[in-house]
Amino acid sequence: MRFRFILSETWTSLKRNIPMLLSVMLVTFISFLFIGASLLTQAQIQKAKGDWYDKVEVVVWLCPDGTSSSANCSTGTAATTSQINALQKVIETELADDVSQITYMSKQEFYENTFLKQYPNGQYQGRTLTADDMQDSLWLKLKNPENYKVVAEVLSGQDGVEEVVDQRQIFEPVFSVLNKATVATAALAVVMVIVAILLTATTIRMSAASRSEETEIMRLVGASNWTIRLPFVLEGVVASLLGSILSCGALAAIVKVFITDWLANSITWIPYVNQTTVLLISPILIVGAVLLSVIASTISLRRYLKA
Repeated sequence: MRFRFILSETWTSLKRNIPMLLSVMLVTFISFLFIGASLLTQAQIQKAKGDWYDKVEVVVWLCPDGTSSSANCSTGTAATTSQINALQKVIETELADDVSQITYMSKQEFYENTFLKQYPNGQYQGRTLTADDMQDSLWLKLKNPENYKVVAEVLSGQDGVEEVVDQRQIFEPVFSVLNKATVATAALAVVMVIVAILLTATTIRMSAASRSEETEIMRLVGASNWTIRLPFVLEGVVASLLGSILSCGALAAIVKVFITDWLANSITWIPYVNQTTVLLISPILIVGAVLLSVIASTISLRRYLKA
């Protein structure tokens, strides 16, 4: 009977305060849309790192024919066979605990298997390049990608080595931009959550104030504090629940339209977040919105619950 009464009071309150209900719902929607965007951005970073970092290698570029800015290549000639063999021996002895695989790639192989895949016509910066413009290299697969600096320190000063490059450096600028985007969306989310808490608290307080006579009568006839408070709390919960569900739906639509249907088809070498990711973060958004509403509503009703 009491539960039916509470539901009845909640429904009555919702019908009376539709504009307030909509305002709380919209603010919650925007707030948790930003929170969801922040979570999705961070999930995208982790997904890309997990995929790329397992595949990237350390590339040891050997001295080319012609001029080079490296002191190791001051002779102006390509690395000799003896230098390459000595370099491989250093890797196998001094870096045995760090390097799991060594692959030698000649400039012809690099030109055919890598360069032409990126530049089918062989044109780069207005020039048509051939295999003679490339250079030999060693591609190292590390047991632990975080040990790149150790490998670089050992190999950078070796004869015949022009440069040691960790492919992860190519992706760091991308991750830097994504991290900044995460910080920006998180900051906006924090501001909007504060706004949502204040608006929810104010809305519930106004709703309670407009029905102060009813709550006073309920108190006089012996109704408990929770019986009085629960309809107002549920009013805020309903508004926040609807807003958070809308934010989850909007995130799903954004991921489908802009990522799955567009970006994933345009740039295929990057792993992307998908609808599964949205489904995983949706419970966090919904539960978070409900909890914030309960906390804000409970605090705002304290002065109406004094015995």
